[in-house]
Amino acid sequence: MAVQQLTILGATGSIGLSTLDVVSRHPDQFQVFALSAHTNVDKLAELCGQFQPKVAVVADVDGQKRLLSILAEQNISDIEVLYGHDALCAIASHSDVDIVMAAIVGAAGLLPNLAAANAGKRVLLANKESLVMSGELFMAAVKESGSVLLPIDSEHNAIFQCLPHSLNSAKAAADIQLSSNHLGIHQILLTASGGPFRKFSYSQLEKVTPAQAVAHPNWSMGQKISVDSATLMNKGLEFIEACWLFGCKADDIQVVVHPESVIHSMVSYTDGSVIAQLGNPDMRTPIAYGMAWPERIDSGVKPLNLFEVAQLNFEAPDLERFPCLALAKQAFVAGGAAPAILNAANEVAVDAFLNERIAFTDIPKIVDGTLQKLGSQRADGIDAVLSADQSARKIAQSFI
Repeated sequence: MAVQQLTILGATGSIGLSTLDVVSRHPDQFQVFALSAHTNVDKLAELCGQFQPKVAVVADVDGQKRLLSILAEQNISDIEVLYGHDALCAIASHSDVDIVMAAIVGAAGLLPNLAAANAGKRVLLANKESLVMSGELFMAAVKESGSVLLPIDSEHNAIFQCLPHSLNSAKAAADIQLSSNHLGIHQILLTASGGPFRKFSYSQLEKVTPAQAVAHPNWSMGQKISVDSATLMNKGLEFIEACWLFGCKADDIQVVVHPESVIHSMVSYTDGSVIAQLGNPDMRTPIAYGMAWPERIDSGVKPLNLFEVAQLNFEAPDLERFPCLALAKQAFVAGGAAPAILNAANEVAVDAFLNERIAFTDIPKIVDGTLQKLGSQRADGIDAVLSADQSARKIAQSFI
């Protein structure tokens, strides 16, 4: 394998750091071309010193000045430091880049991810919002450019690994259409941990604190994704992402709560077989798989010990206590800009919860209210998607 040049969008987050850990294990196969961070300039400076990218991107001019100052103190002068959204798109689409790790959280990742797809890069998608907000547009860009789109969310990566071997080894996820091809597939079984409040009553959920919500029992994730996992909105967004990635209809996917997070997802076949992908809950496994696909490389994750696991449990999701999953499915079925509205309202509501402005149980109420107030809107271009996103944010803020 020739040395692959890598851009990491969101380098200081958990996915970005896990990606760099895999890179450090294979310096003969991967080099870092560019790193980005939003406001964690100190950590980005540390990573720049360690991995020596050609370009580093931060959010604004103040961050640029601070990063340049820190690098100068370290006698590092050969890293170009840029800022802003255009710079993110530039490092995602640069002609020298082979692989883009799309790990910016939320709607902010949409345009740079789309730039990478339009430029024909291998896009390792850890930002589900790109497909939630603009699935049709994003998938069209991937197919038109010849980009290779590989899912990094552990569940979608697992599904990809469980698909028919001939298909998996010959095509990227973007070329799979379960609903239109005769692959012998009955259903995708999308697993969910159930989050930290799986057994809480509604009255207990009303009293949940942000500190409790960000303490996921199995995974190490950022605050926003941890809250989404606790409300099951994360699974709702993943449901929409899976529909676009694998060409599914809503009824092609069944969410299965699996508290141990050992089975990352499954594919059920028409002959009665169910193929599952298992592993320790460590994002370096799907990251390494996406980086090296169709080969496999060491990820640094220890082998799964089934004797320690001992047992695996499964249950149906409770849509009354955790309505966000049902709201996401409804938004996908409604189509148009509804998923983008759902995502925007959720981002606003989660931020308000983390800042103790609303209760945990208010999150789905705000999302539902925003969807109902805005109704059906078109999503026939990126401007329409972004307009719906902004409208949803204003409505959600008004509810708060």
